[in-house]
Amino acid sequence: PFIFEVRDLWPQTLIDLGRIRETSFITFFLKRLELLLYRNSNSIITLLPNAHEYITALGIDRNRIEWIPNGVELAIFPPPVKREPIKSEAFHLMYFGAHGLCNDLENLLQAMKIIQSQEIFSQIRLTLIGDGPLKLSLLAKAEELGLKNVTFKDPMPKSEIHDVAVNTDAFIFNLINVPVFRYGISSNKLFDYMALQKPVIFCCDSSNNPVQDSKSGITVLSGSPKLLSKAIIEMASFPVETRLEMGRMARKYVEENHDFEVLASRLSKILFKVLNRQR
Repeated sequence: PFIFEVRDLWPQTLIDLGRIRETSFITFFLKRLELLLYRNSNSIITLLPNAHEYITALGIDRNRIEWIPNGVELAIFPPPVKREPIKSEAFHLMYFGAHGLCNDLENLLQAMKIIQSQEIFSQIRLTLIGDGPLKLSLLAKAEELGLKNVTFKDPMPKSEIHDVAVNTDAFIFNLINVPVFRYGISSNKLFDYMALQKPVIFCCDSSNNPVQDSKSGITVLSGSPKLLSKAIIEMASFPVETRLEMGRMARKYVEENHDFEVLASRLSKILFKVLNRQR
């Protein structure tokens, strides 16, 4: 049996990002290839919760489409040792991951500029860890904006993030607004954040929202530095115990929904179902 796993909706994602034209030859070719794969698969596994809306519109039977999201390796993110909350005037926000077009990190830098302009919030700090095609331009932008509350660091192995994140108060998850997100998202980075048992500021306009579902953070519309700055200030103003509880809810959510053992069990059931159907 042929199992077709769809990690992103190609070529629609490229079209929505403006990388290829709807009417180009390459788009025509990719759409024909996409349809060929859908039609000839025995089962389609998608990472996006609402991708079935896109796929069934192409004439594909809904019963052949299954949803299994991305997962997280919980072993490399052990829950923190229980201890009394540490009182600190500083509030540390962290982003780790790609520095690319979809991540809209300039929006985050502009938000930090707004925060920096208000002296009362001078203790709010942001660290960005990672690399990508836009990192140099983001470094230049931070210098242009005169940001003193932002630090860039080189990428590091995921296994080392746990130690770095111990003193982080919250993570930021930020994406540009593109139409394809109406089918949902399934971000490894987001689940890693949640596994680290920290609250998350979810700045994304997608049809699904794990942060909202788990009550583990704040949701804000993407593309608005003003709204994002307000969300960051709101998170920083929460009592420490409130943020700790959000972190616990985040960890509980990924343990129940995104642990690889849980997802592997779901996949095995799908594979057996396909085999039984073949017989």
